Order: sequence, then structure tokens, then C-alpha cells
Amino acid sequence: MFRKKKNISVSANEPIQNDIGLTTAHILKKVKELEIKSKMLTSQMFTGEYHSAFKGRGMSFREVREYHAGDDVRFIDWNVSARYAHPFSKVFEEERELVMMLLIDTSTSNLFGSIGKRKKDLITEIAAILAFSAINNNDKVGVIFFSNRIEKYIPPKKGRDHALYIVRELLTVEPTVSGTNLDLAIKYFNNTTRQKSISFILSDFITGQYVNDLKVIGKRHDVVGMRVYDKMDMQLPNIGLVQMQDAETGESKWVDTSSEMVRYNYQQHFFTQTEECKRNFRKAGAALLHMRTDEDYVKILQQFFLHRN
Repeated sequence: MFRKKKNISVSANEPIQNDIGLTTAHILKKVKELEIKSKMLTSQMFTGEYHSAFKGRGMSFREVREYHAGDDVRFIDWNVSARYAHPFSKVFEEERELVMMLLIDTSTSNLFGSIGKRKKDLITEIAAILAFSAINNNDKVGVIFFSNRIEKYIPPKKGRDHALYIVRELLTVEPTVSGTNLDLAIKYFNNTTRQKSISFILSDFITGQYVNDLKVIGKRHDVVGMRVYDKMDMQLPNIGLVQMQDAETGESKWVDTSSEMVRYNYQQHFFTQTEECKRNFRKAGAALLHMRTDEDYVKILQQFFLHRN
């Protein structure tokens, strides 16, 4: 019975911190702190890694010039060559400008954190770092916030002010409905983003089926999933009989955490979700990273960027 409640989390036993109550001064202070931290990390630890990991998405035509010995004959412009009775070659250059899209899960299950920070806090930090990395590289950044619906869409733009606006939204956005619908977010992304992009999906992936639409965007875009989870999403502590509430639906139930079988089933369910998530991204030809709230996500990001070089 316990395993059937797929979204059950111990999150409801902890007080949920709500960012809506933050004053404007506190929000601005947090924005500044995130900007400083993000700039420090992007300049000191990700120097060159982002640029190398995400190069241009293709080649664009620049000009036609006279054919030189050694030029690739496949790039001879036969129309121009015929016109001037002399061979001319097409010259291409890498499309340097990139578009980064962040798909941010704002559902209530991300408000939980048993140690270190909440899942939402980790998602916010990672998204801020990614946004500033793109802005520092003169790329555009856009965001889709989603829960069980599309909460907010920020079109891709360049510049520091745009990055700061994104960070403010990361800190203050709240779901207007319960539940998570990643499939809807992926469809919305596919319909609104025509240009090839780098897309990061930041979520705990406590959601329904999404693999088919993930495959669709995986063919067109460079997709990277970032599965954020808490230690207690994976392992229940032995603390006796506790009341737990599904953060997504509000459903409550009593659970005997002193039962070894209950704790085992809980952990196995987490592993099953993990394997399903891995399969979905593998089928879509997309990358997947796992980030735990009490672990060093900076090393994981850096290793990921270096691995792609």
C-alpha cells in the first residue's frame, strides 16, 4: 500500500518555507548574493568549460571568395563560378550565438529539504549559475516555469539585467496549482522554441509519463536533465510512527518508519524512479545529472562540462 502512493514524501512533516513572505529588501539581497556566487563560480571554475561544452549549433554561410588550392570542392559555388568563369568557394562560420532554455519545476514537492537546503534552493542556485554562464558568453537565456500547468514563460534575451530578472523570478515564483506535468512543459517548450537550443530541465521528476515528448525535443535540441533530490527522498529515518503528506496532492497517511520492510520498500521505490528516469533520458538521447541537496553540485557541473569538451 505504501509503495502505491508514488509521490509520498516526508516533506509534509517539515514546515514549508514560503518565499512569498519575503520582503522586497530580502529578495534583492538574495538576488545580489546569487549574482555574486554565480559570477565567482562561472569566472573561476567554469572558465572556458561552458564555451567549449556548448559550441555553435551549426554552420552559417558568411561569404564567397575565390577558390584556393586545398579548399573543399564540396563548397564550390558553381553558379558564381560559372558567372565569372573562375572557381569560387563558399565560406562558412560556426553559429556562435546560442540560446539556453531553462525548464524549472516549481511544484510543491521541491519545497522540501531535510538537510542543507531545499530542493527549490538548489534548483535556484544551479539555474542562476547556468543563466550567468550563458549571459557571460553573450548567449540568450529563457525560462519556462511549470507545475501542473505553465506558471510563467520568460522569452530568451541577453544581458545582465535579464539574468537578474530571471533570478528574481526563481526566488519568488510559486505554483498556482498542485501537481507536476512535465509532459505539458516539454510540449510548450517544443512549440515556443523554434531555434535549436541548449535546454536544461531542473526537477525532482516526481511526475507522470513524458518520454515520448522528451524524444521529440531530444532530436531537435541539446537536452540535459538535472534530477534534484533530498537524502530523505531516498531513505526514511527510523523514527517510529509518523504522519506523512503527499506534497503534490495533500493526501496524508501514517507510516511506521520503524518497520524495516517499510523503509526497504520506500528506498526501492526511489531506485525504481531513478532507473525509469535514466531510461527516459537515454531513449531521448539526452544527458541526465543527479544532484543531492547536501552534496557539492559544483563538481558535478564542472565534470559534466569537461566531459563534453
